[in-house]
Amino acid sequence: MEVRSEGVQVRCDKLQAPVIARTRLRVWFIRVCSSIVIWTCLIQLLTVTELWRSNFISGITSRIYHTNQRPFLAETTVAQAPPPYPPARNYTSNGFLRVSCNGGLNQMRAAICDMVTIARLLNLTLVVPELDKKSFWADPSNFEDIFDVTHFIGSLRDEVRIVKRVPKKFNTKNGYSTLKMAPISWSNEKYYLEQILPHFSKHKVVHFNKTDARLANNGLPLDLQKLRCRVNFQALKFTPEIETLGQKLIRILCEKGPFVALHLRYEMDMLAFSGCTHGCSYEEAEELKRMRYAFPWWREKEIVSEERRLQGQCPLTPEETALVLQALGFDRDMQIYIAAGEIYGGEHRLAQLRAAFPKILKKEMMLAHDELWQFQNHSSQMAALDFMVSVASNTFIPTYDGNMAKLVEGHRRYLGFEKSILLDRKKLVELLDLHQNGTLPFDEFSDAVRRVHENRMGQPFRRRVSDKPKEEDYFYANPQECLCEGTKCDDLSGPRNSSEVR
Repeated sequence: MEVRSEGVQVRCDKLQAPVIARTRLRVWFIRVCSSIVIWTCLIQLLTVTELWRSNFISGITSRIYHTNQRPFLAETTVAQAPPPYPPARNYTSNGFLRVSCNGGLNQMRAAICDMVTIARLLNLTLVVPELDKKSFWADPSNFEDIFDVTHFIGSLRDEVRIVKRVPKKFNTKNGYSTLKMAPISWSNEKYYLEQILPHFSKHKVVHFNKTDARLANNGLPLDLQKLRCRVNFQALKFTPEIETLGQKLIRILCEKGPFVALHLRYEMDMLAFSGCTHGCSYEEAEELKRMRYAFPWWREKEIVSEERRLQGQCPLTPEETALVLQALGFDRDMQIYIAAGEIYGGEHRLAQLRAAFPKILKKEMMLAHDELWQFQNHSSQMAALDFMVSVASNTFIPTYDGNMAKLVEGHRRYLGFEKSILLDRKKLVELLDLHQNGTLPFDEFSDAVRRVHENRMGQPFRRRVSDKPKEEDYFYANPQECLCEGTKCDDLSGPRNSSEVR
């Protein structure tokens, strides 16, 4: 029995060995599969988390473009994921449109909006715009360094096809030649349909080497005007890096109370270009004159500064600005954010303004060096930060009506006619001189300044139309077609009518 029993035991062990081996193999297989599933889930979870974080930040920062609330007021709301891109428009392209934008950030921004609109009108494929690298600022930034190129292409794909480069088959090796030209300024749809479109039948690629003010302000179909707005207010989002840092500036300012964004255009390039040297020393005036002659595309060379100032064509000096802000009733404790580059004359020229308003702030003062270093020597990226803060401010005040002033004004109108004080420089120069020579006491000066600007606070009004396109109100400063529903915007007629000169 014992032997038999041992034999049975041995036989059972032999029978169980393969079973145990199979069981171990099954356990090992289950463990491997479980590990794969767990790691896959972890990777997916991390990806979803990263996407959520990206969308969360994007949802906050893009409110400048998508809501009627200032972004810092909406920051505490629950962020919504951006909607999916619209279905692509199906059309036969007549050719490729290349564009080289000229000027500073905001001049290029308006040009990009116009070029998308022209590409839509002519059924073209637009190549992602090239940005100016040869202007006074010599900024090496490409489109994708400033704007979210993926969003730009995707959000407009129901209107126009946009590509990053012209396909290689359309190069000179294959017999294609690119036509380079600059369209006539302030041209309407008839010009583009009748004089520009035929070029694409011969040249599949046309390159607009100048894009500033190449599309009319008025007289365009409503759908084209609305497309210009859609590009400006929705498609042209800044990169996540710019938007995140811009929102940080806005948050810091808002935590300390209301603030004024002062676009103090008292910068070297502006003074040299305009010939405005009021308040400058003889040496400074000569330096600015030399710079004006150094840039051949600045056509005016010999300029009488005082004449230009009396015509209201000069930016206010920092000293003049301090008096105007005081006359308008701004409190000494008001935060004043300087939305500008380096002020000509540096801190010396800001002394009187800082004495009147000690809470003068600039992005360089509010951010750590390692946060701002990536934007140094990239003037357009720095200007993008100022643009964001200016749009979000409680009050925006430009001391000169250049491209940034106009585009910020239009953006704030789009966001619900936020307060923008549009200074009447011609009248102000007259009042300032009377006050500073002792003829006009400060109380009377202040009353006069306030009366002049009662109807210049960004209220609704219609764009002025003129037989001379250069004298018309700028579309992007007052995109009235995008501020109401329907084809008529009679309700936008405020205290100032369309025939009144600004």
